[in-house]
Amino acid sequence: MPIKYIPFIPEPVEGQAVLQNFNRILKYKGADETSMILERGMPLYEMEKQETVGENADGNMVIRGECVSACAYLKEQGIQVDLVYIDPPFASGADYAKKVYVRRNPKVAEAIAKAEEELDIDELKAFEEKMYGDVWEKEKYLNWMWENLMAIKSVMSVAASFYLHLDWHIAHYVKILLDEIFGEDNFRNEIVWCYTAVSNTGLDFPKKHDTILRYSNSNQYIFNKNDIRIPYSEGSLDRANRNVIGRGGMDFDSIILNEDGKVPEDWWIDIQRAARYPGENVDYTTQKSERLLERIIKASSNENMVVADFFGGSGVTAAVASKLGRKFIHCDIGLNSIQTTRDRLISDGAQFDILEIKDGVQLYRNPVQTMDKIKSLIPGLKNEDSLDSFWEGAISDSKLGTIPVYVPNLMDSSTKLLDKVLINRIIHQAIPDLDSNIQKVIVYYVDITSEEEIRKFISEDDSTTIEIELRDLKTVLDDVVIEDYAEFHCEENHEDLFGGYAVTIDKFASDRVQGKILEFNNKNVLNSKKNFKPIIISEDGLEMIEFLSVDCTSVSGEWSSDSEVKIDKNGYVIQNGEKTKDFWDCRIKCKQKPLRLKIRNICGDETVWEI
Repeated sequence: MPIKYIPFIPEPVEGQAVLQNFNRILKYKGADETSMILERGMPLYEMEKQETVGENADGNMVIRGECVSACAYLKEQGIQVDLVYIDPPFASGADYAKKVYVRRNPKVAEAIAKAEEELDIDELKAFEEKMYGDVWEKEKYLNWMWENLMAIKSVMSVAASFYLHLDWHIAHYVKILLDEIFGEDNFRNEIVWCYTAVSNTGLDFPKKHDTILRYSNSNQYIFNKNDIRIPYSEGSLDRANRNVIGRGGMDFDSIILNEDGKVPEDWWIDIQRAARYPGENVDYTTQKSERLLERIIKASSNENMVVADFFGGSGVTAAVASKLGRKFIHCDIGLNSIQTTRDRLISDGAQFDILEIKDGVQLYRNPVQTMDKIKSLIPGLKNEDSLDSFWEGAISDSKLGTIPVYVPNLMDSSTKLLDKVLINRIIHQAIPDLDSNIQKVIVYYVDITSEEEIRKFISEDDSTTIEIELRDLKTVLDDVVIEDYAEFHCEENHEDLFGGYAVTIDKFASDRVQGKILEFNNKNVLNSKKNFKPIIISEDGLEMIEFLSVDCTSVSGEWSSDSEVKIDKNGYVIQNGEKTKDFWDCRIKCKQKPLRLKIRNICGDETVWEI
């Protein structure tokens, strides 16, 4: 249950067209569910500090949790943000996967012998793991986006600016919502970010740009145009040198006065995707370029201001904000995002706290993977084509027949709480659409206002004779994450000047990683791929380790990373944020006696052991 609800005022700008009634204005064929507005406010959950990196005097935050709940926490703490950039799902209909690389086994002599040899990426053993699905019905997406935008606006300072990064799939719809929330007068720019990519060989013009919508929270916004100037083109300089008279009789030379260059127009063609810049790629799907965020942050904030990204992804906003002397807030629901951002910021020498919103759900790895896994976790749950999409599936019972099952969407905060509003919707909208032979439905919930209150509400409603069984989804999810297994030993380090202690990993096992590898191998065998070489994990399993950290400070509570080792996809060691050309030797060293050991497998799951 949330501690409480933090109200935001969902009132449109005076004189602005109101589009809250999606039933009326944004109606699509076959879309009947449209009222999912957070009328009660933003749910405030307990926030738990997982780790502090450095002194963190600026209060920088890396938050794992949903945007709306993060905003509730910020508002409760009286924290305002001065610049927001978000790169949310684009409603593109695509599934995004992370490529998972199997590391080199440090015990294999051949790998050690190749220490100075750069391994070709194509030779790396890798498989893909689904991170999130960007599949939405338009109305559900717009309702979800409206909630997030309202929550974000509630924590913006008067002089704050807001940048929303989308593409052709949904940008034109969301522009209408932004006009309602911020007001048309506060619309500043539609920025077209052009980039090069593989050409479209179809019958349409290639789609080679994203859209960034820029708004201010008032007319007091910041725009540092002199900080973002770019060089003039050779053609412009040539015309200026020849004192060419432009259209309207204007002397071209009189325009080009600033030796630092010109302010970029609202079409940006000089910034490419992150993968095109050496050393910037962090192997994160949908990663954006640091140069893109550098322009935005320099233009719309000053040093020591707070820059926030509530769909933080690869951590590019936080990383660039830190480098430019701004405070930062990174928020994302995905564990991979938090880990990628943490490691990236540590390499940059940033200081921050890692916080986790305790919303009662132990996620498998991220909401999409959890939702994908639910069908195998709920006994007997299967797809049922005859049911509306409201129901996750159905269970077959020998006496009762088909039993529809409702499961809350973990991507949508408004469905997690079972209250009178939701149960009323189930009784009066979802159940009447079922076949007449249905005798029972099962309703899973993450949080509930009061089970006694909901059961009383059901019993007093005489509009249906169908039995409604309530079940707590958390009891299903509690056993989803199976902890990894490790054998290790600790001893004093006498081999080099480093001294102190060394923890050696003798054996490591991860059921989940091995399951993913087995799935990958079987799939490729069935597809009869030529020259396919299956991924084989050694008996000691050390290839499945990506990261190690030791805590020499405490045996419980907040983690203190007193020494850490990350193994990159080529097998090289990143020691306490510093890149090396050394291969991992099965050990992690530290000055003080280690009390706890944390190991992250290549899929991102972390397990902690006492030493």
